[in-house]
Formats: sequence, structure tokens, C-alpha cells
Amino acid sequence: MSLSPWRWQHPDETAPVWPGFHQRLGATWTSESTNFAIWSPEATSMWVCLFDDDGTETRHQLTEHTLGVWHGAVPGVPVGQRYGFRADGPWEPDRGRRFNPEKLLLDPYALAISGDLVDGPDPLPYDVDDPDERSEVDSATAMPRSVVVYDEFAWGDDRRLRTRWRDTVIYELHVKGFTKLHNEIPEHLRGTYAGLGSHTVTRYLNDLGVTAVELLPVHHFFTEPGVADRGLVNYWGYNSVGYFAPHAAYSSAGDRGEQVTEFKQMVKNFHEAGIEVILDVVYNHTAEGGREGPTYSFRGLDDLGYYKRVGPDTDTYWDVTGCGNTVDAANVGALRLILDSLRYWVTEMRVDGFRFDLASALARTGHDIDMRGAFLTTISQDPVLRHVKLIAEPWDASMDGYLVGSFPPPWVEWNDRYRDTVRDFWRGEPGVRELASRMAGSSDLYADDGRSPYASVNFVTAHDGFTVRDLVSYESKHNEDNGEGNRDGTDNNRSWNHGVEGETDDPEIQALRRRQAANIMVTLCLSSGSPMLTAGDERGRTQRGNNNAYCQDNEISWVDWRPDDAWLDVYEIVKAALRLRREHPALRQRHHFAGAPTIEGGPKDLAWLHPEGHEMTDTDWHDDALTTIGMFVSGDPLRSPGPRGEQQRDASFVLWCNAGPDPVQVSLPDNQWVRTGEVVLTTDPGLEVGTPAVAGDELTLASRSVLVLRQT
Repeated sequence: MSLSPWRWQHPDETAPVWPGFHQRLGATWTSESTNFAIWSPEATSMWVCLFDDDGTETRHQLTEHTLGVWHGAVPGVPVGQRYGFRADGPWEPDRGRRFNPEKLLLDPYALAISGDLVDGPDPLPYDVDDPDERSEVDSATAMPRSVVVYDEFAWGDDRRLRTRWRDTVIYELHVKGFTKLHNEIPEHLRGTYAGLGSHTVTRYLNDLGVTAVELLPVHHFFTEPGVADRGLVNYWGYNSVGYFAPHAAYSSAGDRGEQVTEFKQMVKNFHEAGIEVILDVVYNHTAEGGREGPTYSFRGLDDLGYYKRVGPDTDTYWDVTGCGNTVDAANVGALRLILDSLRYWVTEMRVDGFRFDLASALARTGHDIDMRGAFLTTISQDPVLRHVKLIAEPWDASMDGYLVGSFPPPWVEWNDRYRDTVRDFWRGEPGVRELASRMAGSSDLYADDGRSPYASVNFVTAHDGFTVRDLVSYESKHNEDNGEGNRDGTDNNRSWNHGVEGETDDPEIQALRRRQAANIMVTLCLSSGSPMLTAGDERGRTQRGNNNAYCQDNEISWVDWRPDDAWLDVYEIVKAALRLRREHPALRQRHHFAGAPTIEGGPKDLAWLHPEGHEMTDTDWHDDALTTIGMFVSGDPLRSPGPRGEQQRDASFVLWCNAGPDPVQVSLPDNQWVRTGEVVLTTDPGLEVGTPAVAGDELTLASRSVLVLRQT
């Protein structure tokens, strides 16, 4: 049964389908013809379907099938033409074959996607009343279309910035949410690529000290049927379906290829401002969900190849993503798609790196973790990809997928042990041993295979979980707006509300919360490793206690740009901490600390100080009552040479952290190397920047505060 008008173009008619070529997948436009090529090794028939603006469909059968690729060239196809595919083949769902020509399929290699998905059962490949039978409902009226794109963008003198990892400060943000409420951006550009790439945004990020933005998923994505049934949408975007197509809803100019141009201009603007662009990418699963889910693309082309199964004789999907399916990155078709997609975003869209969602799900051969498997091996030897920033989220939804510290060079990793440790320390959990390891670059995780401290992407918050403001305002999640009875989201928040759950008018609690937020942010900015901030944390963004706002496309998730004078001090402290990091190589060193002098007779490159003024002893490290610690970092000389091999010298620093409820007297060690210093940053309301300090003196450090001293 067909619900949309269509014409069938026979190969012998006046506009024949030429053989074309199979080497380049997707739609390749020339002024003479457009070549269509699609991977579907087990399909028995394939059609490319062209759609007029009135919805009329013209089907052209592809007759060439080479090395698993169906291909053909259609003359006279214009740029902006909307199209899809239909594939026929075996209907054997119990054996992983779900071909159904009634289902219009998106091109996995589409460079742009036009239109919206219509909620409902039409894309289901099976009969709703009899799931063993193939559906006869045409899904074309419910499906968006792929778009033929040819974009000659004028990149001019744009170039890769190649910011060194030790100089990198990452800022995780959402394309829409960052500018949706920004009053200085024209209303029609808010929430778009153009708005994000505006001078208003780049000026703000430059002022703060950011060197790279990490964008939540921008691959075209759909909302899950279950979320749509609750009247909500997928806001974060971790439900990809178009791995070459910028998400069309973020375009201010249109969805017939204009989103490609707008995305490129955004990247160019960021580069002109000295800011790199990193994409959060979701190759571990697709929007098609579990085996009873809809057919949008991959399931209708090579279901058995794209998705992992529990075993060879069952159609039960093997799911270590928590999203219904797991992409088989060892399969030749799936692996090619991932690599082609990554290379496209680097070479054509000029992004600077990627953060791989649930990377452990990709690092598997069969069901087993395999650090020498196809996915990691091919990327590490690829001449394009091995030189961009590669960030792993080093876990998945399985027990054996937790791989923090295990990814090989040149990968760096989100370090959740850093997150948990810093949260615990500042909420008053006993002990300082773990904090010292994390602040010093997590050498226990990254030094054994030769990786540098920057292999640890240090973060305290991210898109999932509490914001910093909520971290110091709530002890429990408040996710009722998500429609799941507050069951979703983690209960392991490691947060402290300071006496009142949620917002309060109590000025003392408000002040303490802001100081604690500043303590957390300063610790993050000055730890050894690669810091990642979450958008809005520096200005007190709140999600009202929601720690899983994946479906909140509203003011719960959007950054509020209204001035908040109370949080201005936090912004200025974060900005000052990042400026110190940028100006002083001692605070962003390439090598792990050795706890030994860098030259004979010199000070140790790193020393941990007890408040009484001596170096920490074994007894001190095991004192769970200790809530104050000092971190001495020597800058004279540094272990790393300069660009011409010269010895580098910098100021030395002491960073004091007091997480206790009471003020603490800290003694500055009397030593021969660093005699005088000054306060350059503090959250202690009783100390001022510029206050001098002399070796052998004592300072009173307020409860729950940070103090940074710099050698003068």
C-alpha cells in the first residue's frame, strides 16, 4: 500500500540511470549527473527516490551492484534535490534481515537532511498487528528526506589551529541552549550555528579564556518514540541518524543544504577567534533503537551488519549502550561509515577533534574489549584522524566497559575519577590522598603507557549530571519534569546543599554556595591535565536540580544571560584562574611531576604541604581528619625545554585548599629557593589579591576556601 504519489522511472526511458561508480558512497553531484551509491550487500533490489516540492516521488532503480554497493548516476539532478532510498531483499527478522521496500530510507551518507520525522508507527518495518509479517505501510509521508549538496565554501585563509593539549581549555556547550536566551544576538539567530559563531559568543569565550568548544551532538538526530509520547523532545542529541549531516534544526538559513554552509561559517568564525571546534559524536548506537524499533536507514539496508547480536543464532540485539542497539564497529560497512564520517568532518567541515560518546562500546571485537581492534587501530594509523584531538568517554553501559586510563595514545580521556574526587573533597569527605593524585595529573592512570598529564580531561560537571550551582544547592535529583517518575538520572551526585535543598533566600548559605562553586572551579582550572568547563557554570547556571535534562529543550537547559551580580565574582575568579594557567607554563606542564628536583640542588618540581609547614608524611597521607593541603609547584626551572631546546623558567606557586568548616593557620615553609610571594587568587573573603607572603610566615585561611600564592 502506498500513501504518497510516485512515478517509477524505468531504465529504458528517456532519462536512464547510468551505471555510475561505487567508490564514493552517498550523492555526488556534477553539472551532468548525480551519482548515488549505497552500501547494502544483501539487498536484492534498490531504488533511489527523488521528491518534488509537492511530495511527488520518482523512483529510479539502481541496477549496478559492486562489492556490496548499489550505485547509479541520474542525469539532470539539481543541487538541493530531496531524495531517499528503498531496498528490497529477504524478510527474515529472526535472522537479522528486515528489508522492506515500503520504507523510505535516509542515505547514511547524506550531507544534509530536510524535513521532520512524523511521530507514529509508519516507519516500523513490521505489521503492528502481526510483527512476524512485513509492514505494507509506506513510510514516505512520515520521513524526512536526504538532500543533494554541493557547497563551494570560501574558506579563505582558514587553517587548523593545532592548539597543544597542554594549552587547551575545553568548554562543553549545546548549540541551541548557549544562545537561545542571549539578548545581544538577533532573535532569528538565537539557538543556531550562526548565533553560536557570532562575535558576541567568541568575544565572551576569549574573555573567559576558552581555547576549544566541545559541541553536544550536531549530527542530525531524532527524538525517541517513547520521549515523543511524553510530549518531550531529545534535547541533547545523543540519538544520531545522519553522520554526515549537521542537525537541520540548528540552521537559521534553511535545510536544503544551507545548514552545511552555516556550519562551516561557524567553524571559520571560531578559528578566526583562536578557538577550536570539537564535536561530541555518537557512533556507538543509532536512533533506530532495539529490534522492535523503527526503520529509518541502517536497519533497512544491512541490519545484520550494522548491529551487534547476542549470539550467531539469535536476532536479539546486544546492547551495551543502554539505547537498544550497539553498532558493530568491526563490521566493514559500519567501520567504513564511521571513518568516512570522521574524515569528512575534518577535511570538509574543518573541525579540530572529536569526543566519542561511550567509546568503550566501539573498542570491541565481538563482545570483548580489544585495544588492538579495528576501530582503534584504523584511527591510530589514519593520516587525517591521528593528528586531530581524540577524546574518549572511556566507559559504556556494561560492567567490563569501564576503561579509564586504558585507551592508547594519542587518545585522551574524560577522567570521572577526577570529577568524583574533587566533588568529595569540597563536600567534606575525609582524606586528601586521592585529591593529590588527581590534581597532579593522575599519573597512576596515564604515566605507565607514556601519556602526559593532558591525557586526563579533568571535569567536575558535564551535560549529564548537576551543574556546579546545583552541585552546591541540591543533595538529591529533581527530575520530575522528565516524565519518568524521577527514576532517571544517577543517584550518585556527590553533592551537598549546605543546609537547604534548592534555592534559598538565606544570604549566608548563598555566599557559602558561591564560594564553594568558586573553590571547585579554581581547583579544576589549576589542576594538571586538560580542564573542561560546562557552559554556564562560571555564571551560576541552574537546572533546578534536574541531573538528566536530556529532554528539556527549555529554560531548564538554556543558559540564562541575564546579569546576576551575585555570581559575577565567581566568573571573575574563574577567568583569573584560567589567565594564570595561560600565562604560566608551570601550571600546565607537559610531563608528569617526579617529586624530585629538576636540577641538582634545586627544589622538588612538586611538593605536598601540611598546614604546619612541613612536607606531607605517610602518617599525614593517612590522616582522614585532614581537610587542608598545599600544593607547591616549582617553575625554576621547568622539566620541559622550550621550542628551541632552551631551559624554561617560570614563577613557582603554592595552592592551598581548605575544605574544612573552620579557619586554618597555614605555615609557609622556610626554604632557600622561594622566599617571597603574593596572593594572586583567593576565595577567602578575608584576603586580598596582592597581599605579600614571606617564607616562614603564617597565614589564616578561611573555612572552605582556596588560596593561590605566586613567587615574586
